Amino acid sequence: MTNTTKQALEASLKHMLLKKPLDKITIRDITDDCGISRMAFYYHFKDIYDLVEWSCIEDAARALQGKKTYDTWQEGLAQIFEAVLENKPFVLNACRCIPREQMERFLFQITYRLIRGVVDEQSRGASVSEEQKAFIADFYKYSFVGLMLKWIRQGMTEDYAVLVRNISLTVKGSIANAVRNFSQPQ
Repeated sequence: MTNTTKQALEASLKHMLLKKPLDKITIRDITDDCGISRMAFYYHFKDIYDLVEWSCIEDAARALQGKKTYDTWQEGLAQIFEAVLENKPFVLNACRCIPREQMERFLFQITYRLIRGVVDEQSRGASVSEEQKAFIADFYKYSFVGLMLKWIRQGMTEDYAVLVRNISLTVKGSIANAVRNFSQPQ
């Protein structure tokens, strides 16, 4: 029941974002739209921005499901771009109203999980410390998020498939090489 309520609130938020900017939407607008009480809203979320963050994380988790391996990370990255594009009004509206740091933090969190899965897979059997794995994942996380934010700020007009292909060509093998380099004695 809890997820059903959260999903109903998410659907109402996205519906309301088609009508007005995020900073003009009230909790009452959302709860009236989906027929859920304000108390139920506050049971699940502290404010609208908390709902926005939960919604983004849920969309990303669905996009990444099973796509955190060396062979599938490109597909996972493409699915993140697809999820952002499918929710274009929501994302553009959120980007206008949510502080950049909060948006970056959310994107860093999602992207880190994707890349960290690949790094963990590539480092099996190698003598790579947790700190080194985190460094590799952070390095790629910042690159991916920077490119995604640029794509969003430019209105999502560039074909994301080309962007994902270019990222893949740039990164192909480099995560494995980074793991290999860290596992060698310095």
